[in-house]
Amino acid sequence: MSPTQRTNHSDTRKRLLEATEWLFIESGYEAMSLRHITARAGANLAAVNYHFGSKEALVQELLSLRLDRLNRERLQLLSACEQQRPEELDAAVVLAMLFVPAFRLSHGGTSGPAFMRLLGRVYSDPSPFIRGYLQEHYRSISGRFFEAFARALPALPRSELGLRLHFALKALSGMLAGEDMQQLTASISKGETINDAELLARLISLISPILTAPFGSPEQIKVIEQVLQLDDSTANASIEPTSEPDHGRHDTPAAQHWIREGSPVS
Repeated sequence: MSPTQRTNHSDTRKRLLEATEWLFIESGYEAMSLRHITARAGANLAAVNYHFGSKEALVQELLSLRLDRLNRERLQLLSACEQQRPEELDAAVVLAMLFVPAFRLSHGGTSGPAFMRLLGRVYSDPSPFIRGYLQEHYRSISGRFFEAFARALPALPRSELGLRLHFALKALSGMLAGEDMQQLTASISKGETINDAELLARLISLISPILTAPFGSPEQIKVIEQVLQLDDSTANASIEPTSEPDHGRHDTPAAQHWIREGSPVS
């Protein structure tokens, strides 16, 4: 094979990986077909078969390229922190150890800013193939971090910790996978320049209460029961909705985003 042919083969392989990454971020594993990948990469199915063999192998190669280094660095950081401050690792610090390497890698390499969106998609994609890949290849790191969280939150039963971690990381991953990360960053910064530490601290402050909040008290449960009863009564009433007075309220951009994207009445 001539140098020119080797270059062409290398370029085709790179284009296929880049196209796969973009399509995976945008639509997820199940909605992404080889036809979509080859069309975006300007290649053909024969090229996929030559370089990877299948869609599954292509996606596995992409995930390995993006996640292997990240998870090595996460484990190294966890080990270093455990040695330096074993008694001081609270839940927020453990969360930071998950995301600090990711933020650093998002500023360099071939993926750049798309790296965080890729992570968000990986951890929120419901495909059995993606879930199986993560369990098979990264179970050890999940176990290490679970034990770190368990030490940081000793009062939580392990089953409750697992449930809370599931919701906390899903919430953060779903946000990272969205198109509005830049808008969210702008809302957090309030127009000021902030560094990664400040941004991460703010994001973690939004997520960590999921892990640290106390169990619902009898008083809280009673109030929720009252709300449920009120909902039953109002649902049965055929009252035309009326517009609320503004009362001079001016929502912040973050509040406007929540109302637009996450309102329970949307």
